[in-house]
Amino acid sequence: MTPNSFDITRLDPEVQAVLREMAAQSLPPLETLPIAQMREVYRTQGDRLGGEAKPMHETRGLEADGPLGSIPLRLYRPRAVGDTPQPATIYLHGGGWTIGDLESHDKICRRLAHGSGGAVIAVDYRLAPEHPAPAGPEDVLAAIRWIAAHAGALGLDASRLAVAGDSAGGGLAAMACQQLRGSEVALCTQVLFYPGVDLTPDSDDFPSRQRNGNVPPLTTDLMHALAEPFIGGYDTTDLRVSPLRATDFSGLPPALIVTAEYDALLDEGRRYRYALEAAGVPVVYEEVPRMVHGFIEMAGVVSAAAHILDLAAAFLCRQLNASSGVHRPNQ
Repeated sequence: MTPNSFDITRLDPEVQAVLREMAAQSLPPLETLPIAQMREVYRTQGDRLGGEAKPMHETRGLEADGPLGSIPLRLYRPRAVGDTPQPATIYLHGGGWTIGDLESHDKICRRLAHGSGGAVIAVDYRLAPEHPAPAGPEDVLAAIRWIAAHAGALGLDASRLAVAGDSAGGGLAAMACQQLRGSEVALCTQVLFYPGVDLTPDSDDFPSRQRNGNVPPLTTDLMHALAEPFIGGYDTTDLRVSPLRATDFSGLPPALIVTAEYDALLDEGRRYRYALEAAGVPVVYEEVPRMVHGFIEMAGVVSAAAHILDLAAAFLCRQLNASSGVHRPNQ
């Protein structure tokens, strides 16, 4: 987590303060830790930097039917269920397909639920190295199908479901929209925070990978340490792990894509934007200057993070509560 050779004075002063505090703790680089410790450090940082835990009317655990058993979910409901079923956003946490869980992104989910006025359901999909590709993507697809099928019993509106995620979770959200296109599940919008959408070897040559590979917290070393256990020997051109490699982006739901100037994944978000726009998909794009990968997890100490989460919540509110024009596949 040390800045290495990168000049951190290029970054937003609030991000500089976070990185200097991390460096002062003299912690070993995250990628050198055992998986269990890596997960605990990541979870602790999310709780410490995430700020206020927005109060909810209800939070409760659920279990979806998955390919290899139940998939834990957490429902966040900012207000009581009334006569009208509520819209919901299905949230997929980041963490490089290897770390992250319901706790690491609890505050993000609460902020999105609070700001959008709709429910949020977080998905605790299986992680590598215990469960390499395509386990996580398959869990995500199964969980979304289960939520749509049980929406009525949960007081949710199956015609007003969104999907959102950050980093690896952003890639999973993009993947879900592609894989469920034309199915019985009608996702009406997608929110992708600095998504990881290309795990092919070619992505290592993207300019932002070269330019920002030493920028913490997501350095090239950490990126490989997280992604390699997930990929193993799996085909990286499979669209369930590299949705940017799709050849057809038509008919996908409108998107909000957020990227960070000093993020190794910047070019992936940009390229996914261009692919959607070329296919006629409406896109709202926000490239946040002087920010780093993972910044939305710092909403308690970085004002730009709180702003972006508020913007995303407002976008979800508009999309999910539109009186007309709700996106459905093949319409």
